[in-house]
Amino acid sequence: MLAKYIITCYYIISNMDYLQTYSFHLEGESMKVGFDGGIKLEFHGAKLSSNGGLLAYRDLDHALGLFDSVSASFIDKRTGRNIQHAMPTLLRQSIYSRLAGYEDVNDAEQLSVDTVMWAITGKRDKGKQAASTNTIGRFETEILTQRDNLTCLSDINGMWVKKAMSKTSHKRIILDMDSSVSPVHGEQEGSAYNGHFSCTCFHPVFCFNQFDDCEGVLLRSGNVYNSNRWKEVLEPIVKRYEHKNIRKYFRGDAAFAKPEIYNYLEENDFFICHPTTCKQNTP
Repeated sequence: MLAKYIITCYYIISNMDYLQTYSFHLEGESMKVGFDGGIKLEFHGAKLSSNGGLLAYRDLDHALGLFDSVSASFIDKRTGRNIQHAMPTLLRQSIYSRLAGYEDVNDAEQLSVDTVMWAITGKRDKGKQAASTNTIGRFETEILTQRDNLTCLSDINGMWVKKAMSKTSHKRIILDMDSSVSPVHGEQEGSAYNGHFSCTCFHPVFCFNQFDDCEGVLLRSGNVYNSNRWKEVLEPIVKRYEHKNIRKYFRGDAAFAKPEIYNYLEENDFFICHPTTCKQNTP
């Protein structure tokens, strides 16, 4: 704003002749003002980004190697010779876009020229842009929706939690399971009216550990009971800690106080505890 103010004032003082050439300076070129030769004005608008916070997540991503095995897991049936974006790059851009709050695929038009997204996807060193709206759209609706890739997508969360937990000192694991509400607009497939939440929604079930890592999640129809399909979420998590020499606990509200759930957990060496008996700040 200060540079814009200086240019505007100087433009008026010079009777709109002397400074008019400033309007045609290319990005990155320096402009000097007449009253002080030590002052330079430069325009770097295209190099600015409001997504700088993503770089901290990208650093964690690098430290844990979260995307190292992605290319081997997903099936890429593209056969063209002009493939510019690899599968890990597209998946990374898709995930980081949501992480930054960009919910719509159309936002890729803006993010494709964003300097932070260039750095995150590795395009900065190659002098190329990130994936466009059309490319991300095809990736999410045509490639990710293939049956094998949907399975891989479901498994990725567990792989990432496993890597994170391998770097986290802990003597026990506490699993918290509960359902939530995801309101929808329009007639989305699988959505239904839920009387408890008084809205048309999906009714997903989540499982977190004491470090706030999402161990598992399942998107369900809006009109199912809180603990419906619990085993689909819990079984892969239980197997993940099957051979770990740690104490294992499970917490849930009244909806999960069912004999079949308790029997399953006890058979797999889990203790059932009340939500107030396991303190969060204990590893």
